[in-house]
Amino acid sequence: MKKQLIKDLKVGNEVETQVLVIETTKTRYSSPHRAGEYFMKLVLGDVSGNIKGIIWDLNIIKESVQKGDVIFIKGEVNEYYGPQIVIHEVKKLDPEKINRRMFQPVSSRDPQEMLGEIKTVITEEIENPYLQRLLKHLFSDKEFVKKFAASPAARTVHHNYVGGLLEHTLEVIYFCRKMVEIYPEHIDSDVLLTGAILHDMGKIEEYDPFSFSFELTNRGKLLGHISIGKEILDRAVAQIEDFPPDLKLELEHVMITHHGQKEWGSPEIPKTIQAFALFYADLNSARLSQFIKLMQQHNSKESDWTDWDRFLERSVFVKMP
Repeated sequence: MKKQLIKDLKVGNEVETQVLVIETTKTRYSSPHRAGEYFMKLVLGDVSGNIKGIIWDLNIIKESVQKGDVIFIKGEVNEYYGPQIVIHEVKKLDPEKINRRMFQPVSSRDPQEMLGEIKTVITEEIENPYLQRLLKHLFSDKEFVKKFAASPAARTVHHNYVGGLLEHTLEVIYFCRKMVEIYPEHIDSDVLLTGAILHDMGKIEEYDPFSFSFELTNRGKLLGHISIGKEILDRAVAQIEDFPPDLKLELEHVMITHHGQKEWGSPEIPKTIQAFALFYADLNSARLSQFIKLMQQHNSKESDWTDWDRFLERSVFVKMP
């Protein structure tokens, strides 16, 4: 059966389709004659959007339905403070047999093309032999490259899709290049570009690659991508013979300070010009991506202003001249 996209569902439609479970809440009935009984509220999603769901009779659930599951449902769309699917049948699906592109947003850019661009930077722009060997060592590891290409750059805030880490990394490289062009005598291009390529590599272990909603792994929750990234760096540097300790220290500092402020997750604040430049390149990529995402979601026919964004802490003016 053809997949019904959530964005196309209208009140009154019959529904037979696959959906991703984003949230589940088991709720007690308030009616006295149903005391002790429960129903289930859900938030369901696919690449096109989200919709509320409701299961009044929990007996139809043969296997536990949890956040992150993909399920097949039958029901109809009714109106309850917006569209809502009343579900009559539900079946849990094997995640290995599902077209993940229907449930996970994917970068519009080809991942192999983006990887090729990063490898070109490594071979043609990094002149320091130790840094080049370090980067070639990492990007010749098939498992590392596979995870790097599949990872998002974040769960919700920016570049939150498959290939997002690659796309974000290339944007950060671009901003770093521009800073080097302006301050060529003051910024060490090799250290900055290496930091740009590797600064978020801890995200390959921060996010669960099998999760449709980019859930955090236990290591991601307990350590975070900055600490994980330093671990990956330490292991890789140990494989490079005679890697200069001072160069390693500078690269470590660039990586652990790229969030810029301790309250934003950096163990330390930037104290070299390379670290400071990387922080702002990273911030520019993230913030502009947030602006673009908010603008693209906006319906300009209703207002010149977008909805309030809690991450940007503002609405955005989008009226075109």
